[in-house]
Amino acid sequence: MKRDPAQFDLFSTALFPVRTAAEKLDLDRFRSKLKREMARAIRECQYDRPTIAARMAQYLRLESISKAALDAYTAESKVTHDISLVRFKAFVRATGAVWLWDYIVSDDGLLLLEGDEARLAEIARVQQERKVLSAELKLLTSTPVNIRRKGDRS
Repeated sequence: MKRDPAQFDLFSTALFPVRTAAEKLDLDRFRSKLKREMARAIRECQYDRPTIAARMAQYLRLESISKAALDAYTAESKVTHDISLVRFKAFVRATGAVWLWDYIVSDDGLLLLEGDEARLAEIARVQQERKVLSAELKLLTSTPVNIRRKGDRS
């Protein structure tokens, strides 16, 4: 039995969810959730906090970053200790948690595509464009074309 394309599957989840930008920018909520997500990245990382801090320092070409600084970046109670974008990038590399970039852009209605996923999106765009061109071609060919040649008096 063929599935109706208008009927949704209750058990499947979209690999690439469609997002819309949040109307209101709630920086306190964003800060809190980012700190929680960064703490989760540390928990899921194969390295301990001192090693992550050392890896960040290496990426940033600094002598060191303290474990205390890393703790401040992930503590929700430390509202004055926001991580800079450059340090965040080093954090992502140090933990291997590239999924954090998707969290960062999600409130703006954006979706992170990684590697070949971008090519997949381009394939879909070209297929959509081809569909539009096919419809236009069908419309153009639906009416016969009368060609008048030199010397043809009809």
